Amino acid sequence: PPGFDPAKRYPLVYLVHGGPQGAWLDVWHARWNYQLFAARGFVVAAVNFHGSTGYGQPVTDAISRDWGGAPLEDLQKGLDVVARLPFVDSTRMGAAGASYGGYMIFWLAGHTGRFKALVAHDGVFNPVSMYGTTEELWFPRWEFNGTPYGDRSLFEQWSPLNHVKDWKTPMLVVHGQLDYRVDLAEGLQAFTALREMGVPAKFLYFPDEGHWVLKPRNRRVWWSTVLDWLEQYLR
Repeated sequence: PPGFDPAKRYPLVYLVHGGPQGAWLDVWHARWNYQLFAARGFVVAAVNFHGSTGYGQPVTDAISRDWGGAPLEDLQKGLDVVARLPFVDSTRMGAAGASYGGYMIFWLAGHTGRFKALVAHDGVFNPVSMYGTTEELWFPRWEFNGTPYGDRSLFEQWSPLNHVKDWKTPMLVVHGQLDYRVDLAEGLQAFTALREMGVPAKFLYFPDEGHWVLKPRNRRVWWSTVLDWLEQYLR
C-alpha cells in the first residue's frame, strides 16, 4: 500500500487468476491491477497455482479435470505463507477472481471460512448449465472429460453448486449480459444461492459488457464497487 509501514498490519486481498491456464505476471492490467487494490490500503497477494503457465506444460495441464483439487491446495498453502507475514492481518483477508478465478471464489466459499469477503466475476457456478450455454464447447469437454449427456462425474465433482450449504462468507457477484463464454445465468444462480442461504451478497450487473469489462466508465463502476465491497468487510 502507499506509505507502507512494515510495523503495521494490513488487510489482505488474495487474487485468483482466470484461464484457468493463465498466470499472474509482472504486467499492468486494467481489471486485476495490483496497485489499484493496494491503493485502498490492502496488501495484495497473487499466487500461481497448478494450471498456471510458465512452469512447464505438465504443471499447466495439471488443472484439467482437477479444477477444485490441486489448485485449491496450492491456494491454501499460498495463503498460509502470506497470512504469516508480520504485516498481514490474517483476521482481515478477502479474495477475488474472474472466469476460472470466479469459479474458484465459489469453490473457496464452500471449502474455507478464512476469508471475510469474496468477489466473483463471471465465474462458473454450475458446470452442467455452463456447458449448455457457452460458445466454447471444446473447453468444458476437455476440462471435464466429456459432456453432461454422457459421463458427468467430473461436472458434478467440481461443481460449486453442490457446496452452497456451506457458504457463509459475504460475496459480491459480477456478471455481464453479453458474456457468451460463461453465461449470465451462472452469476444469477450464484447470487440466488447466496440469498437463499442467508449470506450477505450484492450483484453488479453490466447490460453492455461481455466476459471482460471494456468500457472506461464501466471500469470505473467496477473498481469503485469492488473496492468498496472489500473495504466494507476488511476495515
